[in-house]
Amino acid sequence: MSILGRILVNAVGVLIAAYLIPGVIIDTFVTALIVAVVLGLLNAFLKPILLVLTLPITILTLGLFAIIINILILYLASAIVPGFAITSLLSAILFGLVLAIVSAIASSAD
Repeated sequence: MSILGRILVNAVGVLIAAYLIPGVIIDTFVTALIVAVVLGLLNAFLKPILLVLTLPITILTLGLFAIIINILILYLASAIVPGFAITSLLSAILFGLVLAIVSAIASSAD
């Protein structure tokens, strides 16, 4: 699947997650597209750096600290993109879970 196809699938996943989870607010489909691009960029560039820097903590927690990193990246994306908001920690966890499921389904369609 091309990068454009993955961005569109992730944007639809963002819209689905916003519809299912009450603490996630997305204004329009264009906002969902921007969120998908920003999350893709943050996951491509910032997440590996954070994982390397926090490797000892991640090992001590048996990988559970990676969930905290995912939540921080989601909050950073909500701070960057206007029209996208996450109101609670539980909403961020569920939002990340729904996006991971959508992304896994999209990846298996290749």
